Amino acid sequence: MMQAFSPIQARVRVAVLIAWLALLSLVIGHQLMSVFTVAAVELGLLYSLPLFAPLYGLLRGDRYTYSWATLCVLPYFIVGVTEAVSDPSIRLWANTLLGASLVWFFAMISFLRVTPKR
Repeated sequence: MMQAFSPIQARVRVAVLIAWLALLSLVIGHQLMSVFTVAAVELGLLYSLPLFAPLYGLLRGDRYTYSWATLCVLPYFIVGVTEAVSDPSIRLWANTLLGASLVWFFAMISFLRVTPKR
């Protein structure tokens, strides 16, 4: 059964999905940046597993999924902070990853704030 969302809830859901897509493209794109091999694609998909775990519930607008999916941001936040501090050669990518993970986190929290508890 499809839920009806208010305009603000629909906009926040779109923001969540755009941030999810940005994070996914950053993770997979970073693996494919140097060389395009089967191993690099597999590693990119492995690194993106925490992103695919909540995808079905995010697409459906399941409030419970939005609450536990905030924990899926943590690996990308940690990698972003660590790489931004330690490796100057990929600092731009790390800062972008950090920003995208924060946007995704705050967008999911915003969705939880604008939807009623059931």
